[in-house]
Amino acid sequence: MPDAEFKRDLMKQLPSLRAFAISLVGKMDRADDLVQETVMKAWANRTSFTAGTNIRAWLFTILRNEFYTVFRKRRREVEDADGMIAASVGVHPEQDGHMDLADMQDALSRLPVDQREALVLVTASDMSYEEAAAVCGVAVGTIKSRVNRARAKLSELLKVGEAHEFGPDAATQAIIASR
Repeated sequence: MPDAEFKRDLMKQLPSLRAFAISLVGKMDRADDLVQETVMKAWANRTSFTAGTNIRAWLFTILRNEFYTVFRKRRREVEDADGMIAASVGVHPEQDGHMDLADMQDALSRLPVDQREALVLVTASDMSYEEAAAVCGVAVGTIKSRVNRARAKLSELLKVGEAHEFGPDAATQAIIASR
């Protein structure tokens, strides 16, 4: 594959790579570093990419492998599992949407990495189960199972049982409806 074509295809995947990286590491700066490292490795190994195959799956696999490499290196960092450090932040979000997003990010971070990864690939990255299975190197049924368990755990963590429980609370909905 010519370098120009490879570069074009690589650039098309950057938004999806970044979204996946953010879901894995939870911080924009680390996600950007992860994507940059992925792009550098992909470019350095572009001759090993087989033209006509799925470049998206190839790039996601590189990103995923790089994430695990970095994850192993950072095991010694302090983890905020109980949320005490996050709770001590001086300025809390003023908008419900920001709080909902924070709740979702917290709930996502509590999922096992394999479940979070599968859920993000299938939902946020809009991959098919087959594509996600190829990226993760597992069977399609395993991806389906991980996504199902991740969704169930998120519902439990967010205390959401039905679709109408998403979004603004009843008081906010009443205010919006009266306008």
